[in-house]
Amino acid sequence: MVKHVILWQLKDELSDSEKVQVKAGIKEGLEALKGRIDGLIDIKVEINPLASSNAEVMLDSSFENEEALKGYAVHPEHVAVADSRVRPYTKSRVCMDYQL
Repeated sequence: MVKHVILWQLKDELSDSEKVQVKAGIKEGLEALKGRIDGLIDIKVEINPLASSNAEVMLDSSFENEEALKGYAVHPEHVAVADSRVRPYTKSRVCMDYQL
């Protein structure tokens, strides 16, 4: 199994209320991919970090193998969510993929 974890910071120009809406949209969009992409075992998005955090959104996902992760990266449904709900609103992204 392969884990795929991403941490994002949202753009500074977003108001607090906009950030709430954006985070909810990211969570809804990404979590809706479960069961729709071959090899994707689980996908969860955390949008309520503690004040000690320096990231605002976390994706925690699991894949059958590295090939499944590569397929997810280019899958049209994933790309559509990333292009409409994630990339326009984030200023930084940190990713770690690892084998379990």
